[in-house]
Amino acid sequence: MSQPGIPASGGGLTGIQAQNGAASASGSPYTNGPIQNALMSSQGYNSQLPGSYPHLIPAKTLNPVSGQSNYGGSQTVSPLSSYQGPGKTLHRPPVASTPVTSSFHSGPVPRMPQHTSHNPAAIPMPSGSFHPGTSVPPPLNWQYNYPSAESQTNHCPNVSSGPTMSGNTNLTSHQYVSSGDSSLQNNLIKSGITSSTNNGSLVVHNNYDEIEGGGFLATPQLTNKNPTASRSVGYSYPSLPPGYQNTTPSSTTGMPPSSLSYPSGPQAFSQMPLGANHLTASMSGLSLHPEGLRVINLLQERNMLPSTPLQPPVPNLHEDIQRFNCNPELFRCTLTSIPQTQALLNKAKLPLGLLLHPFKDLVQLPVVTSSTIVRCRSCRTYINPFVSFLDQRRWKCNLCYQVNDVPEEFMYNPLTRAYGEPHRRPEVQNATIEFMAPSEYMLRPPQPPVYLFVFDVSHNAVETGYLNSVCQSLLDNLDLLPGNTRTKIGFITFDSTIHFYSLQEGLSQPQMLIVSDIEDVFIPMPENLLVNLNESKELVQDLLKTLPQMFTKTLETQSALGPALQAAFKLMSPTGGRMSVFQTQLPTLGVGALKPREEPNQKSSAKEIHLTPSTDFYKKLALDCSGQQVAVDLFLLSGQYSDLASLGCISRYSAGSVYYYPSYHHQYNPVQVQKLQKELQRYLTRKIGFEAVMRIRCTKGLSIHTFHGNFFVRSTDLLSLPNVNPDAGYAVQMSVEESLMDTQLVSFQSALLYTSSKGERRIRVHTLCLPVVSTLNEVFLGADVQAISGLLANMAVDRSVTASLSDARDALVNAVIDSLSAYRSSVLSNQQPGLMVPFSLRLFPLFVLALLKQKSFQTGTNARLDERIFAMCQVKNQPLVHLMLTTHPNLYRVDNLSDEGALNINDRTVPQPPILQLSVEKLSRDGAFLMDAGSVLMLWVGKNCGQHFFSQVLGVQSYALIPQTMTDLPELDTPESARTVAFISWLREQRPFFPILYVIRDESPMKANFLQNMVEDRTESALSYYEFLLHIQQQVNK
Repeated sequence: MSQPGIPASGGGLTGIQAQNGAASASGSPYTNGPIQNALMSSQGYNSQLPGSYPHLIPAKTLNPVSGQSNYGGSQTVSPLSSYQGPGKTLHRPPVASTPVTSSFHSGPVPRMPQHTSHNPAAIPMPSGSFHPGTSVPPPLNWQYNYPSAESQTNHCPNVSSGPTMSGNTNLTSHQYVSSGDSSLQNNLIKSGITSSTNNGSLVVHNNYDEIEGGGFLATPQLTNKNPTASRSVGYSYPSLPPGYQNTTPSSTTGMPPSSLSYPSGPQAFSQMPLGANHLTASMSGLSLHPEGLRVINLLQERNMLPSTPLQPPVPNLHEDIQRFNCNPELFRCTLTSIPQTQALLNKAKLPLGLLLHPFKDLVQLPVVTSSTIVRCRSCRTYINPFVSFLDQRRWKCNLCYQVNDVPEEFMYNPLTRAYGEPHRRPEVQNATIEFMAPSEYMLRPPQPPVYLFVFDVSHNAVETGYLNSVCQSLLDNLDLLPGNTRTKIGFITFDSTIHFYSLQEGLSQPQMLIVSDIEDVFIPMPENLLVNLNESKELVQDLLKTLPQMFTKTLETQSALGPALQAAFKLMSPTGGRMSVFQTQLPTLGVGALKPREEPNQKSSAKEIHLTPSTDFYKKLALDCSGQQVAVDLFLLSGQYSDLASLGCISRYSAGSVYYYPSYHHQYNPVQVQKLQKELQRYLTRKIGFEAVMRIRCTKGLSIHTFHGNFFVRSTDLLSLPNVNPDAGYAVQMSVEESLMDTQLVSFQSALLYTSSKGERRIRVHTLCLPVVSTLNEVFLGADVQAISGLLANMAVDRSVTASLSDARDALVNAVIDSLSAYRSSVLSNQQPGLMVPFSLRLFPLFVLALLKQKSFQTGTNARLDERIFAMCQVKNQPLVHLMLTTHPNLYRVDNLSDEGALNINDRTVPQPPILQLSVEKLSRDGAFLMDAGSVLMLWVGKNCGQHFFSQVLGVQSYALIPQTMTDLPELDTPESARTVAFISWLREQRPFFPILYVIRDESPMKANFLQNMVEDRTESALSYYEFLLHIQQQVNK
């Protein structure tokens, strides 16, 4: 049996990291909501679920109370129309109740006992590759230690999630899109396994860990009699040759791996005739591409940026395996060739990790409705394209090698209507797949969609005019909210008091109830504050129409955000759901009140930059929310410092998102109004998964030790996601815990168990398969430079918070120096002058320089603290494709767009101009250049640009007539205008947020922002690309 081992401590990329929540030692209190009875039957989808969701709101305890007696007492109810401002108050009924004791304690969490690895030799200590200075002790190098957070080793087999492809499309064509859903983790620990995180307490069997299934069960291993595989393709797992050989012999099943030679370098590939059924098709491997073996001197070849979007490397697998592999948009590894040992990984000095976009919107997603979900009985992996069928009746798990029986129902293929073809079932043909989960995957009936909106209505908030936009967006999209006949909605507003709204069916208009006791928040009435949207739609519409006008004359400047969040939590805790909070200033009253910490002239590189929360109130409340399946999304609309470092915790630990609109004002900043409306439309109507959990499993020998993203780690490796959305990305770090010499392939599987807005329990599984290699050269050949940069960015955010910004910057630079030094000393045979890099890492120095200039990590005074914190939130929560665009923007010349090479999308012709280097050298005054920086688009127009462009695209007659604040292009009846508008629309459609377009002239104030994104040029506080390369070369050649 495999035991969890200890990942190497120390060196930059391998240090154990503390999870993103407090220690999972608090696993057991976080069961999924208050209803913990026996598992419900699968007929639980009807709209009437008697007794499932009590409408009783807890007054003083975090668990829902039964009986309504607590809510007696006097109440003053006023209709909305007669509201004169704060005044009508409700007094707390005199109830003797015990004070709240949160199940999450803020003190130090008991440490888990460290497991000892049974193969310590395989885990040599790394050589401290990332230490920026001797003063930092080695294990701190890339660590994220929150107060009361616990570093935990995550052993691979305990992780269960598997990517699947949608459809039988060829993997390299990127046609399938996949969105990750969050219900997978409910079967991870079977009732026989006691998790070491329970601290000796009784194991609670009605929690998600038990449903999603655990790690290795203590069952005797079946002995494999080594029968030949029934398929010659990718299913006879052990018989596959190493990554760089072209044969798939069935006779080598028992051969020791050492007898299979690994070619290194560009020598000829020997193909031994190993039996009749060896595959002769060529491998689509990197080493067969001539450029893959190129060594590049970056000082001589600086212009390595491709003119088309950079594609991820294709794993060096036989095409019959690779065609089943997971789409890299959903699941990517930093190394597409996995090193055999931790020693080899340490030698490469490259980080090993996965980047996931599990709930991505997909065009094509196979959904399996069979009542039998086939999983490994030992490690609970879902059956996938990379398992081996020993014969028709037995399959071998590709993660733990357990031999399992094929269930009778699985012998029938519903697609072909044939019997006896288990290997042709959709589960074994698709690396991304979704299962309809039976009742065993539920702790309670699937929850209804519940949406609660919490609005700041202080004087500051009313002044910005945001309520008009938000209420109008809600009115426009009310019928498009994801849900069914059970959808519930509610509203809370707050300033120095908290206002609830009764939307009881039958009322002529909504009623407002005011609670002025913010020290001791209670819910004024148990029902009719969260109402069925269909039944009370007219009242909801009335409220949304009147809300913006209700507070126009308010003089209340205080903000009691903390008490309002407590009230909202109490209202939602019986069911779970999504809380959307709109805040416009620093909270000033009650629990969670904050003080300004930003000093305007403080240098960003100073030690005392406030990146850490000033209070643990918001984190603790987020953990309470997570335990009751509530996620909190924060919309911060503020022109002043609002301490996002503290406020952001409410979203981070509850699996919510943060939206930030600096200097929002309906009159003075109209483009922000447009941005808010567009992003709200996406936010309100996009797909959503409720009460979700996610687990990632990997092949025996690999271990996951750190997670990045917005979630709470519920039990070592089970990510709690009260909500999951299609725009969220996640990352994990891994180590090689035991030698992989006995295998030629490894697999990773992510499983997301969630409740859809229609009340269905679903499991979305993605599985990724990669080759194992034994030489350093092969590790470098398969490096994915974008994934490496994305993982390093996540690690650098953690380092900024736990150590300092300068430490994080040093570690990023050292990441480049260390890996290129390793390449120079261990791979290159002849030491040439210059900065020699493998082709796969040709953009590594450029991307790291771009990270150093990104808002999260740049130095200098121009970055406001909240803007820096928001950029860091984005790094941790964005899918890789968006993170790379905000880090290294794309620059295009657009005054000469043509139809050559254009895409044809829905009868629209979309030009594809080449991507240019980010340097002023590439600009010219007789052109127009569009910079796509992800969240913003900037169109710089040169003074001498052709008259044609002015008139045909901008609709003005001369350069001088371009408006200073132009943020839209007119749709003119000219081919030039049609091409430009089509190109900009196409760029916008590819992302969930709305980038504002700024048209920039030479004297425009936005020109500085445009030039700041010129990553390759020198700035006041940062080196140019060439200077950076010289610095790297100096360090590498020491």
